[in-house]
Parts: sequence; structure tokens; C-alpha cells
Amino acid sequence: MTNNKKNNRFDGTVLVAGATGRTGQWIVRRLQEHGIDWRLFVRSAKKAADLFGLEYADRFATGSIENTVDIESAVSGCSAVISAIGAYVTDPESPPPSVIDRDGMRAFAKIARDNEVKTFIQVSSLAVTKPEHPMNRYQDVLSMKLLGENAIRSVYHEKGFCYTILRPGGLQDGEPFRHFLQFGTGDTLMGVIDRSDVAEAAVVSLWHPKARNMTFELIRSLPQPQSTIEPFFKQLP
Repeated sequence: MTNNKKNNRFDGTVLVAGATGRTGQWIVRRLQEHGIDWRLFVRSAKKAADLFGLEYADRFATGSIENTVDIESAVSGCSAVISAIGAYVTDPESPPPSVIDRDGMRAFAKIARDNEVKTFIQVSSLAVTKPEHPMNRYQDVLSMKLLGENAIRSVYHEKGFCYTILRPGGLQDGEPFRHFLQFGTGDTLMGVIDRSDVAEAAVVSLWHPKARNMTFELIRSLPQPQSTIEPFFKQLP
């Protein structure tokens, strides 16, 4: 995997948090396709090397958002964060959403801003504003994600900084650019979307003016090959 194209719309290093997850892997691939410099914040350097290649080991920052020292080291020298971090609610051995999606994201956003990381992009979820949603049976995961979102919005809504929070529908595995996409605000959409298109939307949010300080939902619509997803941002207010 190499950065073989030059993107003139974003110049800087992007820290991808949660890069070894299925969505995170797609984020790295899309950054590479756009020729954007990247770094990874991962729990396991071995897993990252297995996925992306040992030749990129100097780009791996190992640690957890539970540890402020790890965060400080990971964000150093980066100009943007794209985070696909979320608690593994089906694994009883993993930290709960209150630790990862709420407290961890709060610390992550604050430390990133204090280290002059100008842009923070978070992949969250549909239905975070709906406490009665069935997913909240899993340790209030959606409510914890909303509190994490609120922390990002509070910390990054300052002059000179910006955030984007994406709330995708149910995540599917598939190649990008195969569907029309529907973007919306107000947490009213229902549906699914390919992880690859979520990753592309996160990367495009680095430079698209409609994404600046925006929280929005996204799902896929009718099958239709696309050359770019940028026109779908026009659906946003």
C-alpha cells in the first residue's frame, strides 16, 4: 500500500484511530488512494503490521484512548484525526462504552485540540439520540456515543478548529461507490451503508466545506455506480 496520488485539498498527516477494525481499515485505504499522509493509533502493532505491512511500522502509535500518555504520543505531529473507535459491547472482557465512547473520546478530543490537531472526525452511529433503541440494552452504548459526540462538539467548536461527526446506518461489507447515498440531520434516517462509503465520507470531510462543524447521518440508497461521493454532501444544510 502506497500513497500514489497527490491530494491538493488536504495537506497534513491524519491520525487514524481504530485503524485495525473493519471500518478503520477502509479509512486507511481511502487515505492512501487520495494520497494523504497517515499515521495509525492502534492497540496492537502486530495486528497493524499484519494488515498494512511491517514496512509502515514507523507510522504505528501503539496504545489506548484510556491512557492520556498514549494519546499525547499518538497525536503529536498530526493535523487531523479520523476516529473509528468504539466499544466492543459483545465482548464482556472489553472496556464498556462509558470508558471508551464517553470518557475515552472526551479525553481524546481534548488532548488532540491541546496539541493543535485542527480537525477531528468521528464515526459514530445512527440513533444515538434515541435512548429507547434496542442497541442501548448493551451498556447504554448509543447514549455513551452521544455523550462522546457532545464532548467533541464542545471541545472543537472553537475558532481555528473544526469537527465532523458521521452517524452511519448499519455497517455492511462491500466495495465503495456502488450506491447513491442519503445524508441527513436530525437523527431521522434508517438503513444500512457500506463501511467503504463511510470511510470515503470521513476522508472527504477533511476538506469539504459542508462537513465543517457538521453532525450528519448517512445511509445507502439505490444501487448505482459512482465516481465520487462528493455531490451527496450537497444534501447537508
